[in-house]
Amino acid sequence: MVHRSFLLLSRTRHPLLPWMAGRRLGNAEFVVCRDGDGKLQAFHNVCRHHASLLAYGSGRKSCFVCPYHEFGLISVKAATWGPFVLLNMEQDVDSDTDIVEKEWLGSSSELLSNNGVDSSLSFVCRRDYMIECNWKVFCDNYLDGGYHVPYAHKGLASGLNLDHYSTTIYEKVSIQKCEGGSTERTNDYDRLGSKALYAFVYPNFMINRYGPWMDTNLVLPLGPRKCQVIFDYFIEPSLMDNKDFIERSLKDSERVQVEDVVLCEGVQRGLESPAYDIGRYAPTVENAMHHFHCLLHKSLKK
Repeated sequence: MVHRSFLLLSRTRHPLLPWMAGRRLGNAEFVVCRDGDGKLQAFHNVCRHHASLLAYGSGRKSCFVCPYHEFGLISVKAATWGPFVLLNMEQDVDSDTDIVEKEWLGSSSELLSNNGVDSSLSFVCRRDYMIECNWKVFCDNYLDGGYHVPYAHKGLASGLNLDHYSTTIYEKVSIQKCEGGSTERTNDYDRLGSKALYAFVYPNFMINRYGPWMDTNLVLPLGPRKCQVIFDYFIEPSLMDNKDFIERSLKDSERVQVEDVVLCEGVQRGLESPAYDIGRYAPTVENAMHHFHCLLHKSLKK
């Protein structure tokens, strides 16, 4: 399933203009770039005559040339919100920022803006995870309201105050918030800060803001029991030169992701067991998961 509006990449990643990035979503090949005036542009990355791709990877280029010949590309609607670039493959849509904001984030946009989800952060790195589970299993694991954190992520749990964990549901977004444990720390290392925010944007995108960090997770289905999860990490500019802090923070994050991979792959195998029939929701904590399932059911009925 491909949602008609989706995240592509960060606006903060390529500060030099013009830049370009060729990507693929499902069977749609596309390229995003800025022109010589710095204006954002997007195109289907395929020649209309010979079906050849024109751009690969990311970088800077003054023009796109088909390896066979030159031929005009079909444009794609592009818009931005905060640090993100979004595309819409449908032609008869409006790319006005206010309209895109309303469709993509609904009434959650103000809360996200006020909690540090903006374009002032600096890009640090990207990490990919290939996971042997259905993409929805990964989303479910993210959306259980912190239920599994004290059991599966003991290192992470030690830096959070799980007694102050809350979930708020919006139109196509759910936001989980938790206080951090920075007030109790006695050393200078503080990856999580005083509060953490975990936003799930239907159907397959996560925004995590904590301490000086933000990371985003894009979940791409690769089959009924396999998915790719792309993590992009960002940090407040004042810490970009603190290599020790960054390295230690990324190591702690990697530990959490590895723990989640083990969980998700175990759930996938359990789902295929003849002993499993149907689960039930934990009503006090899994309302974000239930919200995701309701939206998914509505989409599948269309």
